[in-house]
Amino acid sequence: MSQRFGDCVFDRDRRELARAGSVVHCGPKLLALLELLLDAAPRAVTKEGIHKEIWPGTFVTDATLTSLIAELRTAIGDDAKAPRLVRTIHGYGYAFIGEITGLPPTRPAAAEYSMFRVVIGERDIVLSLGENIVGRSPDAAVFVDDSGVSRHHARITVDARGATLEDLKSKNGTILDGRPIDEPTPLAHGALIVVGATALRFRVLTASTTTETISGGSV
Repeated sequence: MSQRFGDCVFDRDRRELARAGSVVHCGPKLLALLELLLDAAPRAVTKEGIHKEIWPGTFVTDATLTSLIAELRTAIGDDAKAPRLVRTIHGYGYAFIGEITGLPPTRPAAAEYSMFRVVIGERDIVLSLGENIVGRSPDAAVFVDDSGVSRHHARITVDARGATLEDLKSKNGTILDGRPIDEPTPLAHGALIVVGATALRFRVLTASTTTETISGGSV
């Protein structure tokens, strides 16, 4: 399966990156970083998330990640001063912002049969695969307009196993079903999440769940 962006083609099956018709020699970690950013696009991936995926169980400094990002930009012909493909979000992480064409990544089985959502009042927000930031930042996947909520307050991660909730060292903490959490915690359908003074209801749409069940009822 191949994906195209800019003048590059990334063949996932062959683990090969080509630019302007010529193969670019890349190490496995550079290709893993590219794949991670493509899968998350257009959402950003945190530095912590990249560390966990690229260097699992190994301590590396931010300088190592910065160096790998620079290598990636060189490989795909991007410029950090005027980025067209990879954007730096200072103090947070990186996002792939280029237009991607070709076949989409193969989604985990869980994503094919379920859809993860958060309901806040009248808003029904569909969560994406990967990381979904909950907070007051305008670029948060789940934006919460509440002065008691941090800009990057919590994170809901969706993968093949389901969804987990994690507090991001927020000032006022994250409450799940009446209890504060201090580590990544699995989310079940109907779970009540409280950040600041705002309540969020987590819901899972499956083949056996009706639209009425998802959108009906109050938080």
